[in-house]
Amino acid sequence: MAPVKKGIIERLNSGEVVIGDGGFVFALEKRGYVKAGPSQHPHALHREFLRSGSNVMQTFTFYASDDKLENRGQNLRITGAQINEAACDLAREVASEGDAMVAGGVCQTPSYLSCKSETDVKAIFKKQLDVFMKKNVDFLIAEYFEHVEEAVWAVEVLKTSGKPVAASMCIGPEGDMHGVSPGDCAVRLVKAGAQIVGVNCHFDPMTCVKAVKMMKEGVEKARLKAHYMVQPLAYHTPDCNCQGFIDLPEFPFALEPRILTRWDMHEYARESYKAGIRFIGGCCGFEPYHIRAIAEELAPERGIVAPASEKHGMWGAGLEMHTKPWVRARARRDYWENIAPASGRPKCPSMSTPEGWGVTKGHADLLQHKEATSSQEMKHVLEMQKKSKSST
Repeated sequence: MAPVKKGIIERLNSGEVVIGDGGFVFALEKRGYVKAGPSQHPHALHREFLRSGSNVMQTFTFYASDDKLENRGQNLRITGAQINEAACDLAREVASEGDAMVAGGVCQTPSYLSCKSETDVKAIFKKQLDVFMKKNVDFLIAEYFEHVEEAVWAVEVLKTSGKPVAASMCIGPEGDMHGVSPGDCAVRLVKAGAQIVGVNCHFDPMTCVKAVKMMKEGVEKARLKAHYMVQPLAYHTPDCNCQGFIDLPEFPFALEPRILTRWDMHEYARESYKAGIRFIGGCCGFEPYHIRAIAEELAPERGIVAPASEKHGMWGAGLEMHTKPWVRARARRDYWENIAPASGRPKCPSMSTPEGWGVTKGHADLLQHKEATSSQEMKHVLEMQKKSKSST
């Protein structure tokens, strides 16, 4: 009989570093499996992330709620429950190949943005939870919430399972879309029943680490206890506003010049650890080699080296065998830690101007429907875009 794996809370209570996985939607879109946006596909990257050092196989159930599938025109002959079940099976199959846990994930809903009731929104989370319970996932994650109110509702549903609950919001240091600070968001989530709190997506690693530090300060000031997690973008976002990278004009098809190097990830992993964060992973833009860099940086603390590092050699050690002597000279940590990569784009600006339209919960433009955007609706959107650009 295989040994029983430690649970997420047991690991965190012992001070163990837990490494999450990366961003599935962006990675799969680049490989030609899904459209940009809320799409699903039975193929997964779990095995690559496991090999790179991930302890958590998060189910690919992002936006896999019935209301999102319906208003984005998905073929409902395949139900939300079927998608969620298949995602759980894929995650479990790979998790069983290593020391990894399966996390069932829910995220923000179109119903909330369209001002549906608390009862309606919670019913959507409950449908997904039912599948996660049927498939006996190891713990649950409520992630990618712009509004703390909806995140609290998700946690309240998930905690009824009796399984450990993590909650991460897609916010930066400015707080949620209604200006609730990261510290206050964290306090509300912990009081709702989350044992792990943090942020994911929308911002770069250092911005996210800063936001989680603010969460930690808020929780400690309220004399509460929690563990902390961070799963940021793999893109530099110093020019983002409150809503993060989705307001950047490069989103989602021209973000590559902003991608973090593996050496940036080493710095991110170390800063996260120093901040007291022990659940460290990634979101959009994260590829397996980014996760490998996190695992390599924290290998001394974890006491293990990921299989993907065996033929890689940390800090460019493999370059010691390179033909060119000036390349061999780069086989050292201080070289890569101090490099400032060039973009190679003569006309590329260092910053962009975010398109902040000020649209959030309750706004008419967020009322979603099954049909693709009509020409009349597109005309309205372009007018809004023109107005936004002229005002900035």
